[in-house]
Amino acid sequence: MDYDKLLNISVELGCQLMSSGAEIYRVEESIRRLLQAYGLECAEVFAIPNCVIVSVTTPEGHPITRMRRIGGHGTDIELLERCNDLCRQLCVRRPPVEEAQAQVASLSDCTPRYAPWQVLLGYGVVPTFFSPLFGGGISDCISAMIGGLAVGFCLLYAHRFLGANGFFRTAICSAVASMLSLLLVRLGLGQSVDTVTISVLMVLVPGVALTNAMREIMAGDIISGLSRAADAILTAAAIAIGAAMGLAIGWRF
Repeated sequence: MDYDKLLNISVELGCQLMSSGAEIYRVEESIRRLLQAYGLECAEVFAIPNCVIVSVTTPEGHPITRMRRIGGHGTDIELLERCNDLCRQLCVRRPPVEEAQAQVASLSDCTPRYAPWQVLLGYGVVPTFFSPLFGGGISDCISAMIGGLAVGFCLLYAHRFLGANGFFRTAICSAVASMLSLLLVRLGLGQSVDTVTISVLMVLVPGVALTNAMREIMAGDIISGLSRAADAILTAAAIAIGAAMGLAIGWRF
């Protein structure tokens, strides 16, 4: 058994899970179960949103440790489901290490990627259905759809100018959403600035991140929970600052 390759496979699977937005307990348990399926019972796994550390001791008594740093990431439910399914298959079938390594390496390639127009369509549809929940009419729904398309365009292409700085990207998208909502209402395409603005801003709210943060804090993963909570709070602050700036600029003209 090549335990170095096995450790690399488990760490790579953990990184894929973390990059897809999985909870900490899911990442650590998946790595631990995979190693146990191949005969490594004493495995120590430590994961936080930006790092995975795995340490094992081979049957010969040789300790091996791997550490991987993970960059900024969001939530990818499709990739998360594929990682879960593959982990279960590997634990049950226990194929040769080389075959397992190839399957883990192909996870990202097998996950479908959506075209930009499909992503923009999603950003336009979501605010459209939020608008009635906040008391908006048909004109507000149309305005919210236009605002959602604008926010989606900013999110897709703002990284070319702002890089991976999520705070400023969110603030700019929020400002664009609020200014555009105000403009559409002034042009008569919408009825309520508040309704249109809130409907559009819902696509920026970090609901999943905040939910995972609370769950991890209650489960005892304090470091991870506080890290996710801080990220969610900063995102919410960026939304508030951007919306306030956009409305302040809009009301001046």
